[in-house]
Amino acid sequence: MNTIASPRQQWPTDCVLPDYSAEGGIYGLAASIRHWLHDPAAACAPAQLAEGEPGRILLLVIDGLGANFLAQEGAGSTLAAHCRRQLTSVFPSTTASAVTTLLTGATPAEHGLNGWFIHAPRFGGVIAPLPFEVRGGEALAPRLASRLFRASSMFHRARRPVVMISPAEIAFSTYSSFHGSGAQIRPYKGLPQFEDEIVSALAGLGDQGGLVHAYYPKFDGFSHAHGCRAEKTLACFARIDEMYARLCERLAGSEVRILLTADHGFIDSPPEQVIELEPGGEVEAMLAAPLFGERRLSFCAVRAGAEVEFEHWAQHTLAGKAVCMPAGDCLASGVLGPGRRHPQLAERLGSHVLLMEPGWTLVDLVEGERPFALIGVHGGLTADEMLVPLVAYQA
Repeated sequence: MNTIASPRQQWPTDCVLPDYSAEGGIYGLAASIRHWLHDPAAACAPAQLAEGEPGRILLLVIDGLGANFLAQEGAGSTLAAHCRRQLTSVFPSTTASAVTTLLTGATPAEHGLNGWFIHAPRFGGVIAPLPFEVRGGEALAPRLASRLFRASSMFHRARRPVVMISPAEIAFSTYSSFHGSGAQIRPYKGLPQFEDEIVSALAGLGDQGGLVHAYYPKFDGFSHAHGCRAEKTLACFARIDEMYARLCERLAGSEVRILLTADHGFIDSPPEQVIELEPGGEVEAMLAAPLFGERRLSFCAVRAGAEVEFEHWAQHTLAGKAVCMPAGDCLASGVLGPGRRHPQLAERLGSHVLLMEPGWTLVDLVEGERPFALIGVHGGLTADEMLVPLVAYQA
């Protein structure tokens, strides 16, 4: 059941709001696994493990694999055959927010990472928490991680062993090291090594059971660069499906519970639906900081006194392209989830939120950045972006 209260708010056309109940979204999945890791007597319903049952769980996170893509473009695949139901992503439907939920068992309201870019004046302005750098500027000092990231890893002080398998280029980044705390981190290069590391890690868990958390980002990269249904993206999916089918064969008889999901799905945004804010233009003059969040969902820090002018601009210039919502209304709606709010959450939402209509994106540039095009995008509230699969299989 969706728990978002929305009567006061206007939302984009045909939007799908996140479900933070026990079974409706990736938050419920992550919270269930976190509880199982920390309580030896707990059950894990998504993996069909009874109370006190040790078990071995493989959680595969395929970045960008939407439920609608799997049902349509993936029809006839092994993954589609093993898909049990759909889950919703979180808000926004983006890697920084959703992967953090899948690593912490916390909602975006709790962990405070509400987009690829977040508003964090204490750390230099608008920053990108995953690469851990100021937007358009320098890298942040790793020692700041414990101040920026407030939600602990779900693996920290877990009472069951955990292995986290990550791409070599990010496995020991500041973000990954913090959110992998408590797990044995294993880097990999390429899909064959990814598969082998998974099999090896599961074998190493032994009879005591535990979790292998395995993350694969290449599908997301192809979707961004070429489009979410482009030939190269489809070929990447085919390789992932073949790998998954081999895993099922290699793990046959092991009683490993395989769960596969994603952080978000994708849509394509054609060039004619990209809105570019002019550097030094009237909108930039109304803002106290560059845009933060996503191309599909922008948080705006409007200067005091410019609120009416900004809302007038949004109402007229973005009519049919975006919905402008006061950030306070967005926060009050519960769309970022339940739980104890991050102390800087309101600051990170700014004063206004621009929720893009299907197909539309909004971009700006800051000094030090180079313009770049993305064909495939996410972060919005369409079904293609918000719905992800829950694939479940007992080997």
